[in-house]
Amino acid sequence: MIRNKTLFVLSLVLFVAAAAYAKDPPAQVIVWPETGTPVLRFTFGKFKEVGSLGSERSYVTETTAENLWNKAISDASFSLYLYDKNKTRIAEASVHVSNVAPGETIKFQTTIGSSGPPASLSLLARYVPKELGPVAPPRMVSITVNTVPQGAVAKLDGAEVGTTPKIVQVAVGKHLLEFTREGFNPGKFPFELSPDDASGGSVSFELGTSAHDSVELRDGSVLTGDLVSVSGMDVVIKVGGSNQSLNRNQVKRILFVQRTSAEEGNP
Repeated sequence: MIRNKTLFVLSLVLFVAAAAYAKDPPAQVIVWPETGTPVLRFTFGKFKEVGSLGSERSYVTETTAENLWNKAISDASFSLYLYDKNKTRIAEASVHVSNVAPGETIKFQTTIGSSGPPASLSLLARYVPKELGPVAPPRMVSITVNTVPQGAVAKLDGAEVGTTPKIVQVAVGKHLLEFTREGFNPGKFPFELSPDDASGGSVSFELGTSAHDSVELRDGSVLTGDLVSVSGMDVVIKVGGSNQSLNRNQVKRILFVQRTSAEEGNP
């Protein structure tokens, strides 16, 4: 009887502990960098919801940063990424530390807007002082990526970065841009950035011949189909089997596809 009572008490204690764990999950600790000599240890407490607007929520977390290095850290900036339970990134915030002596721990609050409750997080260095040397993140260069016509899906080194036109951050070294757009041939553009490049400038890639005509509008959108007629007042293009009439003032440019007539195809 005593043994059963002891087991009941133990089970009750475990149940209460599990409930407390579920209500207040443990702090999440990230050591930076993840490999090599550790420099900073960040501890993020519970993310408390402090407001909401529609689907957007605001959270605040008590944050500590400990200097594990043997020198003072004058200035360092990081991007904090939040993920939901499906590993989808739902938020980004900036974390900044300055004038942290060796062995010193600083405390501050981090506020972040998110599209849902966070389940996990990660940290990426954006700027660290030059004295950190090899652990400094690679220098990133901004590049404007565009295509003719616009609206192509762009990939950088195999990872999708968005739809053209797009500004992307690229590290020094060799890279490959890839473009795809329905109705056009895919394209590839290899390039290299040197350490001396202050700006990556821009890349404009003309996609292969389309199977259809294209009408580029002044708002940047592009309609792809078969051009029916053009007049001083309007442009009519067949898209998906239906004719769409556009005011001529909406149209910026028309790209025609060269077609072979029936007479040319039958000598």
